[in-house]
Amino acid sequence: MTEPRPDSRPTLEAVAAHAGVSRATASRVVNGGDGVRAHLVDRVRTAIHELGYIPNHAARTLVTRRTGAVAVIIPEPEIRIFSDPFFSRQVRGISKELTAHDTQLVLLLVENRGDYDRIERYLAGGHVDGALAFSLHTDDPLPAITRRLGIPTVFGGRPGWTAGPAEHDGVAYVDADNRGGAREAVRYLLAQGRRRIAHIAGPLDQTSAADRLSGYRDALAAAGPELFAEGDFTPAGGARAMAELLDRDAGIDAVFAGNDLMATGALRVLRESGRTVPQDVALVGFDDAEPVAESADPPLTTVRQDIEGMGRLMARLLMDRLAGGPDERTVPRPVITATALVRRASA
Repeated sequence: MTEPRPDSRPTLEAVAAHAGVSRATASRVVNGGDGVRAHLVDRVRTAIHELGYIPNHAARTLVTRRTGAVAVIIPEPEIRIFSDPFFSRQVRGISKELTAHDTQLVLLLVENRGDYDRIERYLAGGHVDGALAFSLHTDDPLPAITRRLGIPTVFGGRPGWTAGPAEHDGVAYVDADNRGGAREAVRYLLAQGRRRIAHIAGPLDQTSAADRLSGYRDALAAAGPELFAEGDFTPAGGARAMAELLDRDAGIDAVFAGNDLMATGALRVLRESGRTVPQDVALVGFDDAEPVAESADPPLTTVRQDIEGMGRLMARLLMDRLAGGPDERTVPRPVITATALVRRASA
């Protein structure tokens, strides 16, 4: 067998020679191709290890038509992404699953509308095999961009962007049972004897917030508009909404907030108004996003969704689709994951 010179970088030809196989066989093993007998695969892998061979990524891309990278796109300002634990947990789940598939995560942030041109150019340049996107708003152009480019994409959250119903057909997405979780939270408050139950919603141009509002109304159909205020999924937004609700109705005895961060803002305003939680006003959040819910004082009763698990599931659906090859047109079915009420001291 021919050994490479000590001062040269091992080549695929050297690996083939060291393993006693053809270059084509060695290439199929390196690039993950099928049709190579198991004992030959073992010999090639042993040669790769012994020689310290590192595949040429550019050449591998030409052979497999795969880059080994996936874009994760979050259409939110950086300040939200790095202050809300929801985003870090979702990205953590995505990263774990992509790592298990030896795939690189490329994070693309959208600070303003002009960033979409940059993202479209990047996706069109063939730098990634597919895309994962979550926290979309109604008027987000990203779904149209990925559809136009034909890039395999899985979304986090039920589709609700501005488009005809046909454009939502066949869209792969992962979401929690937002409506069912909200309904359970309000029913729990009713079972505790609360009757003036207010709701602080997230931004209603996002389907998660709209679905949680629908769940609130399912359980409390008679609630008037004075018991509803829209926030923005931030503590400051929750505080503003809580102050607005108390101005309208001083008799509120419970609040269901659309996420835990808004619940912490509401908790601060309730305290400043002289009300105790949960004695005067019971409070329930949504997410159970560590460390927000447990570190609140008192700890938040909240609806738990498996945020990290949803991230992993998004990535898994995309990798399953990519495994079908470049001409694969099968889109995984949408997946709705369960939620559960976590009872703590605030309700």
